[in-house]
Amino acid sequence: MKEWYDGYDLEGTELYCPNSVVRSVEERQFLGFWTETETYEALAKYIAMDFDDLKIIIEKLLAGQEQPVDTRSFTNDMITFANKDDILTLLIHLGYLGYHADRKTVFIPNREIADEFVTCMKVTGRWKETINIVLASRQLLTDTLKGNSDKVAEAIEAAHRRNSSILNYNNEQSLRFIILIAYYYARESYDIIQEMPSGNGFADILFIPKPFADPIAFPPMVVELKWNDSAESAIEQIKSKHYPDALTSYKEAVLVGINYDKDSKKHECVIEKFEITP
Repeated sequence: MKEWYDGYDLEGTELYCPNSVVRSVEERQFLGFWTETETYEALAKYIAMDFDDLKIIIEKLLAGQEQPVDTRSFTNDMITFANKDDILTLLIHLGYLGYHADRKTVFIPNREIADEFVTCMKVTGRWKETINIVLASRQLLTDTLKGNSDKVAEAIEAAHRRNSSILNYNNEQSLRFIILIAYYYARESYDIIQEMPSGNGFADILFIPKPFADPIAFPPMVVELKWNDSAESAIEQIKSKHYPDALTSYKEAVLVGINYDKDSKKHECVIEKFEITP
């Protein structure tokens, strides 16, 4: 219930969407009930405006990142918009985005709303590349867990090529963003943590199985990214810096090393299963 409908917090008090909670209990399943509200078409209309690269911001939010927002210029109506901050502030008021008052950032609060954004992106017809990456994310996770490193490298390369502008393609943060959105489906079974302290450093990305996920079918994953280096070097760093030390409650982990070559624009991947010792 928390995974699907929570995400709003007022000074320590968790707020859930009451309609969604009631419908979930009545129907005895977790689904996105948000589409039945009147604001569904509004969301599609607002995110299609694409003020000041709003499209890129929505993609980053979908990848689980927070984005800064200035709420001061919002005029408290649903008609007058001057910039992306006005759109983001309206989406906060409508409940589509959460807001960290201390950090002045927005985020997508829960699974139901994330799926709603994906649906709206399909409706607008202007997000084909992003939607294709999201739809391919189920197969990417399957290939990763099966150790199909060539297919994983191919999928990441395709996602990176199609969804990164020329200005930021050769950028480590661009690659990290692509990884996060390419594994969108993995969020059903994993909590995804970036730069998590572990062993003798910080693991780039950790995939921790959710409490209800089968750790055998969905073992934890450690992903290390390299730039103009090698995927083997990424795997060695995971081991030498003891990143799996944060996973001692599990018997096995999947180690994923991904390298991007700036000159050839090629991606390579190495995947290993790693036995965890207490």
